[in-house]
Amino acid sequence: MESQRMQRISRELQKELSSIFQKMTKDVNSPVMISVTKTRVSPDLSLAKVYLSIFPTVHAQPAFEEVVKNSPVIMKTLGNNMKQQLRRVPQLTFYLDDSLDYAQNIDDQLKGKDNPLEDI
Repeated sequence: MESQRMQRISRELQKELSSIFQKMTKDVNSPVMISVTKTRVSPDLSLAKVYLSIFPTVHAQPAFEEVVKNSPVIMKTLGNNMKQQLRRVPQLTFYLDDSLDYAQNIDDQLKGKDNPLEDI
């Protein structure tokens, strides 16, 4: 169960990381859009899991690898932006969130001809 502090820190991290990714993709005129779907912070606030959704999905893997490669720069920027709220920036671990693709795939299958309920 997450404490109020963990939830608040997670929300702040998500908001700050979203703005960082927005600025990064805008600065390099990137064809991808990176959004932070969820953040989870450990109870001691030393680790944070960051789930990213990348659109379009064709560029998802190369963009995700670029994010992982630039994670020290992202952490430094995050530290500068959140130095009033946090003493120490948590170690960020990035994960590719494909839940939207999964939901879209299920929706497509339900609408498709492979749906046995359509014949009823």
